[in-house]
Amino acid sequence: MSRTEQLGLEPGEETKSPGRWLALSVLVLAVLLVAVDATVLGLATPSLSEDLKPSGTQLLWIGDIYSFVIAGLLVSMGSLGDRIGRKKLLLVGAAAFGAVSVLNAYATSPEMMIAARALLGVAGATLMPSTLALIRNIFHDPKERSLAIGIWGATASAGAAVGPVVGGALLQHFWWGSVFLINLPVMAALVLVGVKMLPESKNPVSGPWDLVSVALSLVGVIGVVYAVKEVAAHGATWGVGAAAVIGAGCLYAFVRRQYSLPSPLLDMRLFKHRGFSGAVLADLLTVFGLSGLVFFLSQFLQLVQGRDPLEAGLAELPAAIGAVATGLVAGKYARKYSVRSLVTGGLAAIGLALAALTVIHKESGYPLLGAALLVVGLGAGFSFTVTSDVILSSVPKEQAGSASAVSETAYELGAALGIALLGSIVTGVYQGFNAPASVTGPVADAAHESLGGAVEAARSLDPQTAGQMVGAAQDAFVDGLRLASGVGAAVLLATAAAAWFLLKGQKLQGGVEH
Repeated sequence: MSRTEQLGLEPGEETKSPGRWLALSVLVLAVLLVAVDATVLGLATPSLSEDLKPSGTQLLWIGDIYSFVIAGLLVSMGSLGDRIGRKKLLLVGAAAFGAVSVLNAYATSPEMMIAARALLGVAGATLMPSTLALIRNIFHDPKERSLAIGIWGATASAGAAVGPVVGGALLQHFWWGSVFLINLPVMAALVLVGVKMLPESKNPVSGPWDLVSVALSLVGVIGVVYAVKEVAAHGATWGVGAAAVIGAGCLYAFVRRQYSLPSPLLDMRLFKHRGFSGAVLADLLTVFGLSGLVFFLSQFLQLVQGRDPLEAGLAELPAAIGAVATGLVAGKYARKYSVRSLVTGGLAAIGLALAALTVIHKESGYPLLGAALLVVGLGAGFSFTVTSDVILSSVPKEQAGSASAVSETAYELGAALGIALLGSIVTGVYQGFNAPASVTGPVADAAHESLGGAVEAARSLDPQTAGQMVGAAQDAFVDGLRLASGVGAAVLLATAAAAWFLLKGQKLQGGVEH
């Protein structure tokens, strides 16, 4: 029986593919790499800052443009995979991802680095929705599919936390560009194995790919997220207001256009389902908390507490351990207890862990940090895995690419907002620190751009003045981190309460309803 014919069968009617778990391992490899690349740069930030000398704003763009572009293109790429074939899109994207990684590794200026990270986001956008959509078409048994999504979700969550470990190990021995060159052998293996092991699947009745919708979604997402980032960091300006209006207008036009197209990029009627919308919201805010915490604790551990990159990366490992542990059993427990109890509990756990960090200070011991990271990982594993399963199970297999793109858009937008919004709070508080009166001009300007800039600028000062300036900068950074943690905690706890109502009655196939 052909794969196209199989797409017409109901779950349980197909013969299980004997190579389905090996195929899953290939898909997981792609997810791991994209997730790692979202956070691996966190530990490299100090050495990258020393080499490229970006401004504070450029540093934030280097950190989040990758996620912005992915978020803006995921829906478009998910729809493209439905049309031309998810396997084809995945393999082409993997090859491009490897090639653009070289450009990232050898960037020679902040502007070149931002452009290279944006191109990496374009390639990354082809990978994520294809992996989840292929899982929907490879695993037809609901319980097997939940386990497969659990492995996928655990890998995605853990990848964000493993990034600092990988980065730390590389930065112990190599320059910052090495964190990108590791992509080459992994992507080569993915392409070589994927050509033989992955089945092709697509929507046999899809219409043309609407380029106007592609442009509207990309401009809309980037415009709105840019405005949020700039308002949080520098306050409202006419330029920021224009970006917000243009972005919101494009997103409104995108939604209206989807309703008018016979074959839309994204079926907006899915959002009329309360459970689907609740799962998407929970998806986004789960990653919002996880990515924001991991990104800024990387800098705290290195630049405030003086740990080397590998030690800092290993210190963040509890988040990965927690995500894997709960991600693998999330589907089982969601059937036993209910979807909303696991998602609400996961969101609340992340919120409480962030709340605990509002008491952090420069000399905070590792038990507090490690416990917070572990709880965040446990919560993310439950919440993200269950919501991904809900989103993917809500649509026919033919629309798997579009549905998985919604889940992945929430993931990447959450990562971008976590770094942008929480990061902008940290930056806004940090930039107000008082440097010693004798520190003026370019040195003072560099010190106020970022904590990494302050550490670097201090090298040109006498030891006493340098110590005073770095101490003041570290205190300001910690103050910003505490405030950002408080804001993140409030957002996550409010979302947990909302999820309890939005996900009422939602269940996985073969599960219980509460």
